[in-house]
Amino acid sequence: MAIHNELGKKGELLAVQHLQKKGYRILERNWRYLKAEIDIIALFENTLVIVEVKTRSSTYFGLPQEFIKPSKIKLLVSAANEYVDSKNLHYEVRFDVVSIVLQKETAKIEHLKNGFLHF
Repeated sequence: MAIHNELGKKGELLAVQHLQKKGYRILERNWRYLKAEIDIIALFENTLVIVEVKTRSSTYFGLPQEFIKPSKIKLLVSAANEYVDSKNLHYEVRFDVVSIVLQKETAKIEHLKNGFLHF
């Protein structure tokens, strides 16, 4: 497995643990629809939370969340719509970003609620 894939997997695991500690119930991980993949789908109170996880080993080229492109957002929205429709869910939907900078054995985790509004 490529190093960037291993970093991404570690980041997703840290994000799941972080969300669970905050009371989020993880419903799905790596849910796919067409060309889109939703990293984490969680339920928090009465809100379905679609989570994009971005992990980097440094901030030299920018913050992890700065690497989310408009095309990725469009795919995630489409996939989220399909998930809600296919499961016949009636929750408010929110899109969050969990940004992780993982250096050696330390991790800086930032949870951006309504994360796509920051762009």
